[in-house]
Amino acid sequence: MKIGSSVFACCCLLVQVVGLALFLRGFFPVPVRSQSRRSSASDVPAEPSAAGLSSNWTRPPHPLFKRVVIFLIDGLRQDFIFGTKGKEHMSYITQLIQKGTTHSFIATATAPTVTMPRIKALMTGTIPGFIDIVMNLNSQELQEDNLIWQAKQAGKRIIFYGDDTWIKLFPKHFVEYDGTTSFFVSDFTEVDKNVTRHLDDVLKRNDWDMLILHYLGLDHIGHLTGPHSHLIGPKLYEMDMVLKKIHSALLLKDEDSVPSLIVVCGDHGMSEVGSHGGSSEEEVQTPLVLISSAFQNKAGQFTAPETVQQTDVAPTLALGLGLPISRSSLGKLITAVVDHKTMREQLRFLHLNGHQLCKLLKENSEAYEKDEGLELFKKAEKYHENWIKLYLEGNTSETLTNLGQKLLKQYLEALKKLSSTLSKQVAEYDIYSMTVGAIITLEMFFLLLLCVPNALGNKAEFDLPLASPLFSLFFYLTCLVLAAVHVIVCTSSENTCFFCSISWVLAIGIMVLVSALFCIILSIFGKMILRLKPSNEVTNSGMQSWSELDILLLVGTLGHVISMGSSSFIEEEHQTWYFLVSTLCLALSQEMCRKYFLVKKGNLSNSAVFNQAEEEDAYINEVYDAHKKELQEEKLTIITRFIKNNEKWIALSSPGLILICCRLLRPLNQTGVQWIHRQDFGHWLTSSEHKAELSFLVAVCLIMIFILIQGKCSVVSKVALMFGLLGVYSYRAAIGHVLYPWQQSAKEITKGITEARFVYIFVLGILITGIKDLLTSHVLNADSKAKAVGLWEIYSGLILLAALLFRPHNLAVLVFCLLIQLIFTMFIWKILKYDAAEITIMHYWFGQAFFFFQGNSNTISTVDISAGFVGLDNYVEYPAIFLTIFVTYSGPLLWTMHMLYYLSAETNWNSTAVAHGCYCYAIIRSLPVTVYILLVTALRYHLFIWSVFSPKLLYEVIHLSISAVVCAVFIAVDKNQVNKSEG
Repeated sequence: MKIGSSVFACCCLLVQVVGLALFLRGFFPVPVRSQSRRSSASDVPAEPSAAGLSSNWTRPPHPLFKRVVIFLIDGLRQDFIFGTKGKEHMSYITQLIQKGTTHSFIATATAPTVTMPRIKALMTGTIPGFIDIVMNLNSQELQEDNLIWQAKQAGKRIIFYGDDTWIKLFPKHFVEYDGTTSFFVSDFTEVDKNVTRHLDDVLKRNDWDMLILHYLGLDHIGHLTGPHSHLIGPKLYEMDMVLKKIHSALLLKDEDSVPSLIVVCGDHGMSEVGSHGGSSEEEVQTPLVLISSAFQNKAGQFTAPETVQQTDVAPTLALGLGLPISRSSLGKLITAVVDHKTMREQLRFLHLNGHQLCKLLKENSEAYEKDEGLELFKKAEKYHENWIKLYLEGNTSETLTNLGQKLLKQYLEALKKLSSTLSKQVAEYDIYSMTVGAIITLEMFFLLLLCVPNALGNKAEFDLPLASPLFSLFFYLTCLVLAAVHVIVCTSSENTCFFCSISWVLAIGIMVLVSALFCIILSIFGKMILRLKPSNEVTNSGMQSWSELDILLLVGTLGHVISMGSSSFIEEEHQTWYFLVSTLCLALSQEMCRKYFLVKKGNLSNSAVFNQAEEEDAYINEVYDAHKKELQEEKLTIITRFIKNNEKWIALSSPGLILICCRLLRPLNQTGVQWIHRQDFGHWLTSSEHKAELSFLVAVCLIMIFILIQGKCSVVSKVALMFGLLGVYSYRAAIGHVLYPWQQSAKEITKGITEARFVYIFVLGILITGIKDLLTSHVLNADSKAKAVGLWEIYSGLILLAALLFRPHNLAVLVFCLLIQLIFTMFIWKILKYDAAEITIMHYWFGQAFFFFQGNSNTISTVDISAGFVGLDNYVEYPAIFLTIFVTYSGPLLWTMHMLYYLSAETNWNSTAVAHGCYCYAIIRSLPVTVYILLVTALRYHLFIWSVFSPKLLYEVIHLSISAVVCAVFIAVDKNQVNKSEG
């Protein structure tokens, strides 16, 4: 079966995406869960009692609080309350803390620090799986035992206002609710007003037991402008006033009844760039302030807040409301909440918590009897029996008190050990699913490698042997062996396996695919061995054809892949790419010097070398004649004359100019982990004091973008581009990022929806024009100029879209991207006559570097989700996901699209350039993700597997999926060239 290189590369990547999806399903496991669905009052154990004595405490303890208000402020960092910002802008809660009528803690969350998993942790006491970061985009009903379900079963009336994620997780649980979308981050006023407007009415009433308020404005401000924005202070003050209103109203109701409790907390923190999702200290540390008139006044005894786990909130609230603890909870009771109760009640609460943890441990560990925490709990339980015996006998001596204090410490130590053990067993990997997914991915990568000689040959096509492997006895035997393994694994495994849970038809289909790929690989490999020649001359000549630059590109690419085995190299991956592109610039500078100074016609002793140099000189003259003609057509004769007269020195200085551009981009956005906290030039520009400077930079960048890309566009696209860039500036001015020249101060900030949609119209217009030109050249078999214009217009449309979505200071990144591409195109690639493979790898390197120049990293917290809501007045799932992915991967995507244009339009002398480029691109994208899944499998018990390796895995898989789509675009362009060459 004959197949083209582009088509084969695209198919390989698509199959790899399937394999990676199966691998991810096994790698991101289901957390520890109780085998029993829900807890009930009948599951509550009786108080420990010695033989011959019976305790009358056999039921759940009475509630400590009549009402609970959960006041959750999204994105609330601990220093927003306990730091200088809290003292300055949240004076009321600061006074309460200083008076000693509260209990203050720092609650530590676990990655991923996004809203939905954090709500699950707060309400269930469990540690959500890392894959919940993806499920956060579309929350489903929570099936696990949780505090909200228990409260509803107990007849408590629950009212909710705020983030509609709660409504999706707990449908039909609230007697009254009003939800607001959490994803529309451009709004940080209405989302909070919609919550506060209900308070006056609710606080006057007595028909509720739980009130949950989830405020979103602070988190949205962080996404838009960062944690140091001038908007943070007023928002914190607003939240402080809301708390004052709630506390004052509840104090009046507490005078004649059981006290109420206010829980002030955050679901997650906020990174230094204003986002979240990672595991930095700023993201995982959130404040937890418990306010109640029941707490003893400890004025003058204020100390630094203790650290607790976010999962500790669920059991604390359950016991405080007199409810059973959720079965799957890993949390420990926050003992400060029960300090005011009697010793017997405190011991009762700790015993209930310990009993629930022991039961969960028994359900999730085979060797639970040997666990140190369980042994400590059993020992404490025996001491508890002795204490109850003394207590019921009426002993009131100091011995009883001392024994009680000792018993408290033993219970707390047992709870700590049990919780720690369960947290370490938080998940079990689905090794079978991981193995099948990894095998598929590896097979496709090996297939790509084995087909390199034919795929990069003159015809850019090869015969894929399908008939002989698929009708061989070995293929059927392999299928039978895999089916037998599948049956054995699925019938003998005690743990749930995803691959075993799918239908047999689908499972057999995957096994047939694995067998077929294996047989095809063996067939191709066998043919390669038979065709090998024993002569060493071929090998030697092949090695001599490798230039120093080829070796650099190969070693650099492989070196980067190997470096992914280190967590530090993943955290600071940007340093790797900055080093590689800088080294590449130096190597290109050496090539240029060799071209102009070391290769002299008079010094050539070899006539073949002389002829080659002569041909290269002729080619260079031809290239510049073409450029000169093009520039003359555009009436740029002065620039043409300057370039022609100074061609040598411009070409020699071009690698240095690229190196300077890269160096200027590095301080614009701090990324990684080590230096992310340091102020960068981007922070300086986006501060409110430097709005004039930012406005000037944005205006200059938009003008430069127009100058750099309009030359190769049609007249219609030029006009659309000009108006589109004006719309970008108008959008930035509308949302308050920049000022118009005639403005003295920022006008009233709007959402900029009209301005953004205005730009979208021009983006679509340019893209449609480009696609029309491309289809015209494809269908009518027109000249290559129409195709070149079409490709460039599609590229220009993507540039305009990026200009709209980028943060304003990052427009400089876009300008430098275009400038470097122009330098490469005019003065490096054509002069040095690099082939498609070398040009592809250079594009890939710079695409990766610009991914980090933009401020991205391998942590989820640097994903700019605000870009996904530009021009939207409400959350629309698919457009928001598309825009967020586009702006995140815009660096690699724009460089890949430029590579497609260059190979298709600028190398017409080589009809297979696009096919070769597509195939090389598929290999260099397949290589890192294939190696990486092997690395994370080997390192799955590494300390940083969830904080470092897992986010990187998600980045790589999404990047590979985008690459498969890009290869499909390559096919469309490559097919036109194949038809043209055949004609």
